Amino acid sequence: MVLPRLKPDHHLSLYDIVSLNLLLLMQSATCFEQEITMFSQVKGNQDTTMSLAQFSSLSSLTFLLPPTPTTRVLPIHCFHTRPSTSTSATTLSNIVNYGVIACLRAKSADVAFEAAKAAIMGGISVLEIVVSTPGVFEVLHQLVQDFPTITLGIGTVLNIEDAENAKKAGAKFIMSPAIVKACQKLLQQYNIGILDEDNDDLLYIPGVMTPTEILSSYNAGAKMVKVYPVSVLGGFGYIATLKKPFPHIPLIASQGITTDLVGEYIGEGASAVVLSDAIFEKEAMTQRNFTAIYQLAKLAASQGNEAVERRQRLAVSIPFSL
Repeated sequence: MVLPRLKPDHHLSLYDIVSLNLLLLMQSATCFEQEITMFSQVKGNQDTTMSLAQFSSLSSLTFLLPPTPTTRVLPIHCFHTRPSTSTSATTLSNIVNYGVIACLRAKSADVAFEAAKAAIMGGISVLEIVVSTPGVFEVLHQLVQDFPTITLGIGTVLNIEDAENAKKAGAKFIMSPAIVKACQKLLQQYNIGILDEDNDDLLYIPGVMTPTEILSSYNAGAKMVKVYPVSVLGGFGYIATLKKPFPHIPLIASQGITTDLVGEYIGEGASAVVLSDAIFEKEAMTQRNFTAIYQLAKLAASQGNEAVERRQRLAVSIPFSL
């Protein structure tokens, strides 16, 4: 999208300004709630005007600054975040930007580390290691040291002790197959995640099945939820159904997803998908065939990128009309 060059004293209707601002929101990594409120309130008040300079000083976004080259276009419904520089907000953005979370479960720390490296070299940018993997926290810590730009987390977290150990090891997120009340309690208390003494937060992604669980987790402070086990519940069709009442809540689809269905899930509204056996194929893991894992990861990352780019194009092509 190319905006016209406007002088600071040029006057547009507030209706036009907010419409432009919403388009700019899609070039931002975060969706700001005040813009949405502003958009809804301006309908019916289209005659109100203000100068471009005035609006630029008030808005959380500005026409005067071009998007950075690394900005990726995202649909508005993917976010539930407030203006923030917190770790969890960045983690959420990374998950949505890449579309695929690789889920690694291994029988030894050595295999886990080598398989994780193969997946990362294949293009995976978001990876979780299941907590039952031997030496999981040591493996995660070493991966954090070796690959500081990769978004790493711990999966199948069932208690607060594992959550705290994940944080100490350097995890940026933890996921659960259900709603873990101990973690949810901290979310309710802090409303931004699990905090340490440095006010750095860990993104907690609870597992949900029903609309009631989705809304309950969201109201308790969850910024993103994992729909599990999605293939049993109806696959990408179930995601499409859930997005109708909850377009503003980011959903991760998890369990039984194959690489060829990544586009379908993201196309129906999933912010991201979890791929386990599709990347860390059981025979390849048993035989320590890390070349095969590299190739599977490369395919998965490619499918994720294509699906996210398709979502971006669709978001840009949708006209805004009040």
